Amino acid sequence: MLNATSDEEIDQAFATLLQRRVGVLVIGSDPFFGARLDRLAELTKRHQIPATYFRRQFPAGGGLMGYGSNPLDAYRQAGVYIGRILKGDKPGDLPVTQSTKFEFVLNLKTATALGLTIPPGVLAIADEVIE
Repeated sequence: MLNATSDEEIDQAFATLLQRRVGVLVIGSDPFFGARLDRLAELTKRHQIPATYFRRQFPAGGGLMGYGSNPLDAYRQAGVYIGRILKGDKPGDLPVTQSTKFEFVLNLKTATALGLTIPPGVLAIADEVIE
């Protein structure tokens, strides 16, 4: 596991990944990384490191794939809770919920650039394939 809290540390982390000949990268869910998805996608492509992130913005920006909860579903649920609170429900009485909708987005163009062949079964389960 590598950490980065600045753009310079991202560059250092990629140098370490290359030195260690890492075969795949999972980018942690962090606002710092979320604000740098285009840069991370560009670095993973340039250095030929297949990578995933938990939001669809990563493959949409050129990264290989994203898998995670659907943020629109979470926002919808938050709106339902706010509505219930405004109608008088006590927040402590509301049930705890978690996401039930997840999305898997795959960038086929990036896969090809990385020299990867995506099996038909994987393509079939993707919610979105970016060509």
